Amino acid sequence: MARIYNHLKGIPELPDTPNIKKKRPKMIAVVDEDNCTGCQACVPFCPVDCIESVAKDKYDFPAIPPVQVRFDECTGCQVCARVCTKMTWDAIRMLNTDIFEANYDLTIS
Repeated sequence: MARIYNHLKGIPELPDTPNIKKKRPKMIAVVDEDNCTGCQACVPFCPVDCIESVAKDKYDFPAIPPVQVRFDECTGCQVCARVCTKMTWDAIRMLNTDIFEANYDLTIS
């Protein structure tokens, strides 16, 4: 008897409309741009639509630019990190918001 593995288990359905952030998140999604392939698999799964491609003029080399998270809109839901890990390259990490603010010298509300 063959075992069937559900590789995509844990990835939610695509949202019908983007939500908005209601409170300060405990965690923030951060993209490792050196590890991101630019496939944009995470983009349609973001419930607040806060993931976008990096501006094409930021880098000289990559033909396909990596993605970035608009931190002020991120809700810390971790969906993008799960999608990236399951479907592509594992380029998105979740950071505690306090650590993120200290490392990036930004304030998240």
